[in-house]
Amino acid sequence: MSEFPSRRDNLADGPSRSYQVRPDDLEGAVRETLSHRVAVARPLGVDPAGQAIRRANRIRRRRTAAGLALAAVTTVLLSAGMAQLGAETRRDGPPIVVIGDPDPTSRPFPTTSVPGPGPAPLTPAPPMVSVTLVDADGRRLVLPDVGPAEQAQPLPNGGGWLVVGAQTTAGRSLWVVQNDGLVQVLLAGAGAIVLAPDSLQVAWRDRGDLLVAGVVGTQLIGAVRTPVPTAAEPVGFVADNVLVRLDPAGAGHTLWRPGAGPLPAALDRKSLNIYGRLPDGRLVGQVATSDPDRPCLAVLTPTRYLEPVRTGCGPHLSQDGVGGVSPDGRWLLVNGMTGKVGRSLLVDLQRLGPDASTVAAGPPATGAIVWSDATNASYLDGDGELVRVDVGQTRAGEPASPTAVPDLPAGDRPILVKGF
Repeated sequence: MSEFPSRRDNLADGPSRSYQVRPDDLEGAVRETLSHRVAVARPLGVDPAGQAIRRANRIRRRRTAAGLALAAVTTVLLSAGMAQLGAETRRDGPPIVVIGDPDPTSRPFPTTSVPGPGPAPLTPAPPMVSVTLVDADGRRLVLPDVGPAEQAQPLPNGGGWLVVGAQTTAGRSLWVVQNDGLVQVLLAGAGAIVLAPDSLQVAWRDRGDLLVAGVVGTQLIGAVRTPVPTAAEPVGFVADNVLVRLDPAGAGHTLWRPGAGPLPAALDRKSLNIYGRLPDGRLVGQVATSDPDRPCLAVLTPTRYLEPVRTGCGPHLSQDGVGGVSPDGRWLLVNGMTGKVGRSLLVDLQRLGPDASTVAAGPPATGAIVWSDATNASYLDGDGELVRVDVGQTRAGEPASPTAVPDLPAGDRPILVKGF
């Protein structure tokens, strides 16, 4: 037998626990307990709504500050732009400069307004015409739809031609005529325009400034400008420098290197015309003397001060500036006089001096003189006929005679080029 007497599970003296609970009562009790727990609000460690409100306030403040800063910058830029616009409009209307103009045939030809207060009448542009190029062999190439022109050079990439317009009441123009016939206007209403020998640069006069730009494809890029005296104008290139004539009515030239400062001070007051460049870089030109009717030839150093290093005062030279140096630097073909008759003269630059060797070469030249090689040159005379000069024949006493350009329309004056 057990040492302990048996006893009941419920040690308390009271009624026994009842296990008779209906499912509905149990479900109701559970629901009531859960509802009491849900009704009690428990504090949260993080307030999501407060965080969202604070974040929105920060974003609104940042946007407000950014808007105020942008408004301030815009105000400054607009003010500067209006000041620049005011400064530009005070000038007498800059010429039209078109960079990479894709197709000017869809609109009227550019015109230039006449300076003056208030609305100004427009100066009509010259009519569109065809320009005929001719080479030393008499071959012709017709460039359509450009204005009156006086110079043409092939593009650097060989895809067409740079054509410099003649002086008109609307100024000068510069066109690109591509081989496919497309004509583009690069400059209009400009002053004097000159091309580098390799066609990689263009210099032109724009009111009181001289500008230089590079030719890339069919566009002008990287323009650089500098103020110049009233009468100064570009007349050519010497390497990367622009040769500037200070006064077309007087003597004096200077060289300007774009991007290296303003136009140098006028130190040269003797040079009248520059005919070309020798292989060593020196220039051949015409200088003034004590006799205004008898200028001399000179070899000049290509510095700001074009100092003569050798002169020759034998030939009787014209002062029209027409002349050209052979590629090897031996010969100069230049306009002058034999007796009282105007002629083109062939000068031996190796014997430049009092006894300079000079012979008559043909009728007076107009426009450019083109050397095909060291002993053959061509030019057009006053009637637009082609003159071919052979150095050997000329020195033997046989001057060149002009010949008509084949199949040239009546009244059409061609432009002489080196070749097609």
